Amino acid sequence: MKHISRRNFNNLTAKGIGGAALFSSVPFACVMGANKDKKKLGIALVGLGSYSTYQLAPALQDTQHCYLAGIVTGTPEKEQIWAEKYGIPEKNIYNYQNFDDIANNEDIDVVYVVLPNSMHAEFSIRATEAGKHVICEKPMGISVAECTAIINACDKAGVKLGMGYRLHSEPYTQQVKEYVKEKTFGDILFVSADAAYRSTGNPDQWRLDRSLSGGGALMNMGVYAIQSAIYGTGENPISVAAQEFSTRPDYFKDTDETIAAQFEFPSGAVGNISTSHNFNANAMYVSGSSGWFRLQPANNYGPLSGETSRGDTIKFPHESQQKLQMDDFAKHVLFNEPNLAPGEMGKRDMMIVEAIYKSIANGGETIALDFEPGFGFGG
Repeated sequence: MKHISRRNFNNLTAKGIGGAALFSSVPFACVMGANKDKKKLGIALVGLGSYSTYQLAPALQDTQHCYLAGIVTGTPEKEQIWAEKYGIPEKNIYNYQNFDDIANNEDIDVVYVVLPNSMHAEFSIRATEAGKHVICEKPMGISVAECTAIINACDKAGVKLGMGYRLHSEPYTQQVKEYVKEKTFGDILFVSADAAYRSTGNPDQWRLDRSLSGGGALMNMGVYAIQSAIYGTGENPISVAAQEFSTRPDYFKDTDETIAAQFEFPSGAVGNISTSHNFNANAMYVSGSSGWFRLQPANNYGPLSGETSRGDTIKFPHESQQKLQMDDFAKHVLFNEPNLAPGEMGKRDMMIVEAIYKSIANGGETIALDFEPGFGFGG
């Protein structure tokens, strides 16, 4: 097998979305029938970087409705390591060249795409054409057009699509949604959300290569801030204006370092978000007409923490967010329970990302956003 380097990534994705047609001859597995009698779904992780290694694979040892059934990697050395550690049979180990053969593997029901952003669309679409359900890590793609292509491919294949938005399955975020829905602190007037970390020491990482990442902090941590602003108000924004800041252009040569954005919402609420690869921030604050609540930390792997203006502490027992997220998706497939993070949510967020980049390009211009009521909300 051939090692997949950063350059190989670019070669693999050169076909783009149009290349999906090349895989239309892949046999279609009747997964809906196959899933019907299963008690647990087999998940294959596509891409064995740090997130798969330290979060997803360990979480799959504790899930109730799904398990680690297979892997897809471009690094031959990882095959034996993972096979021995997790008891993965050789027939369930794939690389990026023979990936489409996964169509013939009844052990694998779900493909979780955990690759650089520029590869999400290609491998999500190839998974659907292999008859597999898809979980796509955030961001869904590097353009709205890619998100639409993924959704259309899943609809055509009759498979389920979920986003790797782990926070929707954990109790702190669910508590925030309940506060907003029940108007526990009155009408929401203001929300702020910050999601950032300081990147140092590795200027060659794929997240700083626009051809692989599609953007910088906004395409990474910024998605969490956008999400927080939306479920912190219970609304999609109707406009956004944004600004970009760079203090280390020698390090962030190809991608955005720091971005701030301001939202308006249909109810009249307003919101501020910030995201960066150059400072640490991890919080959300929501002010209502009769009080406030906040989470800090709000978007890391946990445990999270929160408090309210009533003097309450928001506190829940800590569980792996990834475990909860993958079990929720499995229950959606197996039992038709609500899809907490559907593909439309990923597309909505990419529409907002594109509007933010457009605002920056136009000197901070306010960009109108037009969503159908409820578009992108799961459940």
